[in-house]
Amino acid sequence: MNRFRKNWRQVVGVLLTLGFILLAFSGYLTTLLRGVMDPFVQVQSMVSERFSNAMQFFTIPREVTELQAENQSLKAEVALLRTEIIQLEQDLREAAILYSLLGFARGRPQETYIAAKVIGKDPSPFLQYVLIDKGSDDGITFDMPVVTEKGLVGRVDAVTASAARVQLITDPASLVNAYIVEADSDGVVRGSVTSDLTIELVSQDITLEFGQTIQTSGLGGKFPSEIMIGEILNVNRLENELFQSASIQPAEDFSSLQAVLVVANFRPSNISPLEKKAE
Repeated sequence: MNRFRKNWRQVVGVLLTLGFILLAFSGYLTTLLRGVMDPFVQVQSMVSERFSNAMQFFTIPREVTELQAENQSLKAEVALLRTEIIQLEQDLREAAILYSLLGFARGRPQETYIAAKVIGKDPSPFLQYVLIDKGSDDGITFDMPVVTEKGLVGRVDAVTASAARVQLITDPASLVNAYIVEADSDGVVRGSVTSDLTIELVSQDITLEFGQTIQTSGLGGKFPSEIMIGEILNVNRLENELFQSASIQPAEDFSSLQAVLVVANFRPSNISPLEKKAE
C-alpha cells in the first residue's frame, strides 16, 4: 500500500511537470504569469515614478536658484558693458571735438590757444554765459577771446584760479565789430535777450543778401580778425533810416558747446571807458 502511494506521487509529479512544459510551449503559462506579475510591475512603476518626482522636487529649486544667480550675473555684466559703451562714445565725441579744435588752431599758427571744457551754463534765460574748467592758474586772463573750430564764441568775462566765465556773443550786452565779406562792409554784431544775433550799423549803400559771410573785423581791438561769426538770414532795410540791419545764423551752436579754445596770446585793447575791469 505504501509502495502504491509512493508510486502515485511520482506519477502525479511527472504529470504536473509535463503539464507545465506543455503550458509553456502553448503560451498559456506566459499569459498566466503575466497576469500574476503585471500588478506587481505596475506597483513598481508607480513607486519609481513617485520617487523620481520627489527627487525632481528637491533638485529643480536648486537649478532654478542657480539659473537666477546666473541671470543676475549676466544682467550686471550687460549693465557694466552699457556703461563702458556710453563712456567710450563720450570719449570718442570729445576726441572728435578736440581734433577739430586742433585743426582750427593749426590753421591760425600766429595764435596760441588754451583748450578748455565747458562745465556749466548760466541758468538765466536773459544772460548768455558758459563756465570753463581753466582759470588764472592755467594762464587765462580777463577779456581773452574764446573760439571753436566753427567760429567766435565770446570773451572771458570773469576769472578764478581754476575756472572762468565766458560771455557769449549772443548775450544782450555783447558787441562785436564785424566784417561782411561779400559786401566788403563793416557793421556791429549784437546779441539779444532771445539769443538772436543781429548785425547793425550797416550803410544803406551796401547790398546785403541771404547767406553772406560775417567775420570779426579786428576793429576796436577786442577780437582777432577773420574769425567766423555766421551768415546773414534776413535783411531789415528801411528807406528813411541811415543804416540797415540783418539777422544772423551763428556759425556755432551755443546750446551744445562742449569744448572751446581761449586765444592766449591775444591782448585786447582797452579803449572803452565802459569796459568792465578785472577784479
